[in-house]
Amino acid sequence: MFDYTVTTDQSVADVVEKLKGTLKEEEFGVLWDFDLGATLEEKGQAIDGDYRILEVCNPKEAKKVLTAHREGGYFLPCKLAVFTKDGATHVGMPKPTRLIELIEDDSLQVIARDVETRLTRAIDNSI
Repeated sequence: MFDYTVTTDQSVADVVEKLKGTLKEEEFGVLWDFDLGATLEEKGQAIDGDYRILEVCNPKEAKKVLTAHREGGYFLPCKLAVFTKDGATHVGMPKPTRLIELIEDDSLQVIARDVETRLTRAIDNSI
């Protein structure tokens, strides 16, 4: 699987607020909290349910990636999605380990594994 996704019965808004706290505990900051559902609705393209995207970053890890391979910035910042589907709230992300494989630089896998572990823990602790 390219992603890590879990479900909860909590609202999207509640999960996003909890997620902001658990991300901070894992040393990630939220750069952007984008309400995709509201934006699409404003453009006349409403979707069913809520859809929020958080762009998150750990500056130390980002610097390591960019120092090793500038094109690693194509995958930065990390994105987490919180949305409703089939009556439940889903929280997930593309796995950093899967994305970084595209660069074909094994030295970046160590960083990606650490980031993935920490983001997964933040997600799990928010639901």
